[in-house]
Amino acid sequence: MKAIGWIAALILIFFGVMFIYGAFASTATPGWIIIGVISVAIGFGIIWLVSRRTGSSPASAGGQTVLKVDLPASTAIEAMKCRNCGGNLTAENVTLLAGAPTVQCPFCGTTYQLTEEPKW
Repeated sequence: MKAIGWIAALILIFFGVMFIYGAFASTATPGWIIIGVISVAIGFGIIWLVSRRTGSSPASAGGQTVLKVDLPASTAIEAMKCRNCGGNLTAENVTLLAGAPTVQCPFCGTTYQLTEEPKW
């Protein structure tokens, strides 16, 4: 929605400037400068409204994004162990960085990305 507002505002400002420029031609009418000023003012008004409007996503509001995983009933959850030291890991040690699940071991401090191995 912001992109549409920016495009509309830029079009209004462009044509407003063209009307103002055209008002100084020898065949121009005095109404062109009024139309140009109104068009430029509306364009800047749209830019002001679009730039003040905040997004409704939790990340843009400074909130936290929660990822919920729905597992089928027949799924068995295995204990996770650190690849480096073999220490037991909990759900608190798993974070989501740049869309990828990442583990930080509290025992040895190793950080690595989780990968899912094929089941076959």
